[in-house]
Order: sequence, then structure tokens, then C-alpha cells
Amino acid sequence: MPIDMKKKIAEAALRLLTEKKARKLTVKDIVEECHITRQSFYYHFEDIPDLLRWVLEQGLERMMEETQAKENGEESIRYFFLMAVNAMPYVRKTMESNYGEEMEHLLRQQIFRLFERAVEEARLYQSCSQSELKLILRYHSSAVIGLLQEWTEEDTRNLDQIAHEVYQLITGGISPFSE
Repeated sequence: MPIDMKKKIAEAALRLLTEKKARKLTVKDIVEECHITRQSFYYHFEDIPDLLRWVLEQGLERMMEETQAKENGEESIRYFFLMAVNAMPYVRKTMESNYGEEMEHLLRQQIFRLFERAVEEARLYQSCSQSELKLILRYHSSAVIGLLQEWTEEDTRNLDQIAHEVYQLITGGISPFSE
């Protein structure tokens, strides 16, 4: 039951941000939207940033599970981009809300975690120190966020090529030192 209520609250918040175009998301708006009490909201979430964090974590966890089910790393990256492109309207609306800064920070953290898990499971960068690995992950996470922030319709048409090239960059298949 609690997970279902958490999901109901999250869906109400996302509906407010996207369908009703609320720029200032409040607990009052959320509880009215899903017909619950404030106490019920606070039983499940500490505050709105906690709610947004939960939504991101749930979405990225689902995405990670589905990505890992793909047959290879390149297909996983393609799937990640496809899911991210589909989620963009929701993310942009949330970024435009009064929680935009917190959302951006959470999004960066979650994408870093996603790359961290992927690199660990694929056993990449085994010869790197922890500090080197952290820098590499920050670099790749920021690069992917940058790509997504400036994503175009042409990028959507070239999704397979972009996924291939990003995979090559991450795994060392593209190098400035290649002949």
C-alpha cells in the first residue's frame, strides 16, 4: 500500500507540472490533486525535493534494469537515450518549476550513479584509481547531460549513430590517438 500511495502522489505531482503547467509546485496543490491529507503526504515524503528524488530514483532504477536486459552495451546506451528523450518534456517542466535547481542537482547525481553502475557491471576502467574513475564518470555524465540539454529532432533521427559513438567514446573505441 505505501508504494502505491507514493506512486499516486508522484503521479499527481508530475501531472501538475506537465498537464496543468504549475510553475510553483506546493504540497497543498499535490494533496488536493490526489485527494489526500497533508499528513499522508508527509508520511510518505519529507518534502517536495524528497518526492522528486524518489521519482528520479524509481525512473532511473527501472531504466537501469531495462537497460541491463539489452544484449550489449551499445544497445543499452541507445535505450538510455531513447528513454531520456521520451522523459525530456517532464524533466523540462520540472526544471522550470520552483524546484528546478534541486531537480538539476538530483538529475546529475542519478545519471552519475547510472554510469557508475554500468561501468562497474561492464568492468570498465579496471586499471584506474578511484579518483581517476570518479573524474571519468563525472566527465561522461556531464557530456551526456550536455547532449540531452541540446538535443534536437535531427539527433532523434540519428539516435543509432549517436549511441554508437557515445559507446565508442566510453569504451575507448574512439581515441584522438588512433591512426
